[in-house]
Amino acid sequence: MDLREKKTIRSIKNAFLEIRSRTPLERITVKELCERAEISKATFYLHYRDIYDLSDILQMEIIKSIIDSIQNVEDMIYDPCKVSRETVDAFFANRSMINILFSGSQFARLPEQLESEIKSTLFEKYPDLKDDVYVNVRITYQLMGSFYSYYKYENIFGFDKVRTSVNDITRLFEKAIRHDKSIPYSQSIEE
Repeated sequence: MDLREKKTIRSIKNAFLEIRSRTPLERITVKELCERAEISKATFYLHYRDIYDLSDILQMEIIKSIIDSIQNVEDMIYDPCKVSRETVDAFFANRSMINILFSGSQFARLPEQLESEIKSTLFEKYPDLKDDVYVNVRITYQLMGSFYSYYKYENIFGFDKVRTSVNDITRLFEKAIRHDKSIPYSQSIEE
């Protein structure tokens, strides 16, 4: 990609983020975006299928950034407290982009896509876990709980209190699972 193309893509993304910060995704038009980015519609369509394609690409960049903040995805099973901290830290580090890209009708896409990507990575390495109900529920519970707790309470109680609470609750949950040998999942996390 040459410098001119990089500048064009940067201009498109910046214009989109500026518009998206004040406008629901469904109301953004290619015409409005092109005017803001000072490009032609033909130039836009050289790079993206439509506004939703551009939004999806930007959303996936944030999701990738969050996943990259998790040092070891396997820790979803073996050290969930560590992953909870890393995940909440990543939400906080990306909060301005999350608030723009995942607002309105896009709100649920972040935790759903994050869960899908993490499970895909984990199950590629450990295919036998894919059909384990406890592993699936545990990952969903941890990611959804962390995200919604962060999103709902960070502005009310502050980042540090929310991070500590998520960590403490994850630790209590994990302790209960490890000590309840009637739960099949408790054996898989001991290994």
